[in-house]
Amino acid sequence: MRKTTRLVEIRTARASEQGGRCFYCGFPMWSANGLGARGLQKGKWIPANLQCTAEHLLPRSDGGQDGRENVVAACRFCNQTRHRRGKVLPPNQYREHVQGRVRSGKWHSAAVRRFVE
Repeated sequence: MRKTTRLVEIRTARASEQGGRCFYCGFPMWSANGLGARGLQKGKWIPANLQCTAEHLLPRSDGGQDGRENVVAACRFCNQTRHRRGKVLPPNQYREHVQGRVRSGKWHSAAVRRFVE
């Protein structure tokens, strides 16, 4: 099995286990195979930031592997934002940070928040 196919299977399984919601922010996600797209079909525009990605809890750059124990499903925005920081926060610390920002309405854009309401 190709590495990318295996990672897609792991991401899809993890997204299903997470109820189609991002590991960090809890927003619903969509993917090419339609997982999580139910309930996001309010119109033709689906925010790219809510695309489901495979998030490595321990980044590959730090030796993280592609196994189920190291991969969760995260929206594109949370995944990219975590890795754009100077120092990548540990997953639980980053999750707390993100959820605090979500509660204060300062995480996803207003358009994305309106889209999922």
